[in-house]
Amino acid sequence: MDTSLVEKYSRPTPRYTSYPTAPHFHDGINGNHYRQWLSALQPGDTVSLYLHIPFCDRLCWFCGCATKQTNRYHPVERYLIALKSEIAAIGALVDKDCPVTAVHFGGGSPTMLEPADMIDLGRTLRRHFNITAGAEISVEMDPNDLNEAKYDALAEMGVTRASLGVQDFDIRVQRAINREQSFEQTRAVVEAMRMRDTRSVNLDMLYGLPHQDLDTIESTARQVLSLQPDRIALFGYAHVPWMKKHQQMIDEDLLPGSQQRYEQASLAAALFGANGYERIGIDHFARTDDTLAGAHKQGTLRRNFQGYTDDDAKALIGLGASSIGKLPQGHVQNTVPTADYQRRVESGLATVRGLAFSEEDRMRGWLIERLMCDFAFSSEQLIDRFGASADLLLQEARTLVADDPDGLVEETDGHYRLTETGRPFVRSIAAKFDPYFSKGIARHSVSV
Repeated sequence: MDTSLVEKYSRPTPRYTSYPTAPHFHDGINGNHYRQWLSALQPGDTVSLYLHIPFCDRLCWFCGCATKQTNRYHPVERYLIALKSEIAAIGALVDKDCPVTAVHFGGGSPTMLEPADMIDLGRTLRRHFNITAGAEISVEMDPNDLNEAKYDALAEMGVTRASLGVQDFDIRVQRAINREQSFEQTRAVVEAMRMRDTRSVNLDMLYGLPHQDLDTIESTARQVLSLQPDRIALFGYAHVPWMKKHQQMIDEDLLPGSQQRYEQASLAAALFGANGYERIGIDHFARTDDTLAGAHKQGTLRRNFQGYTDDDAKALIGLGASSIGKLPQGHVQNTVPTADYQRRVESGLATVRGLAFSEEDRMRGWLIERLMCDFAFSSEQLIDRFGASADLLLQEARTLVADDPDGLVEETDGHYRLTETGRPFVRSIAAKFDPYFSKGIARHSVSV
């Protein structure tokens, strides 16, 4: 790859796990709107749930999540009381004939919970929502939190997918990001969950971290492959110390530059591809028999706040502090501070902001999602979905191709697709269709 192209198209842009993106949510959307939107779900409408556990017993300096460190369990217990109250309140607003097809526990560290609390939380969900027998239940896991009792509790919860952050197995890299986690620890978790019939294991790896180079990337990628995960996520470290103050603990002089990041990502991707993993979008890899690979082949791959998914639920309901939901009418987000969340849940819903979709938002969101998932879209699909309104975006697409000096995008018979050269820069290309981005003041991480 031409170094000048990497530098040119590595400018900061959104990750486009939503559209419009979260910096454009506003306080004009509140709990009253959310109640109406939830009540409008019809019997048979599918739902997925996201539960946020905003606590860790150590704070990883690279982390971009809404979480905080605690060495005491009492704050977690108090938070769980509020979370279960919210589950009951939201569950009462959703028609009982709306099947829940997916549940994801994120954090923070959900595995920080005590075994009895894990089981109780799972039972609370099943009391208030219609969770289907085949629902995918996934949990983000920290190997440093886990023991046999917690493995058994996760199994009793019905966990079907275990998701583990690896980042990098090199000890220098781990110490530079305050996340020491050995290969042996990680392997033990994978084996323990598979012994309990967990259907799928995901491993997350990062590039762009301090001290990383091609040797550490290759070594970690080969160790990841030796565990035979069903999916691998290869994320670029998002350095946003103006948002996440703990990232100021990372020495910026040790971070690789844009070209080095590109080479690290390319090397890991090549190793995964050579070992039978299909590339999914910009940063996921899946075994060919995995449902994510199936969705990719069928053109039904989706992208939401958890990244790439085969979850096609009509509504995503976020539960817990800072969690985001998406319904047909728009986005909603809960308050971020845990104390404020607990206070608000005592008297109602914790929704403090969001965004109601316009028809143009829906159209641009569909196009950006297809670019992020398929690196392509067709004018026929766009017109079928949005009629004459599609003319606006088709004109923008034609202009993009005509003004493309670097051969990133091409068009053939109304089919627009990113070239092999353009695919690494899909975030920058998607931003061309995002009028909020050009008007906004939000700061983002680099796009490669």
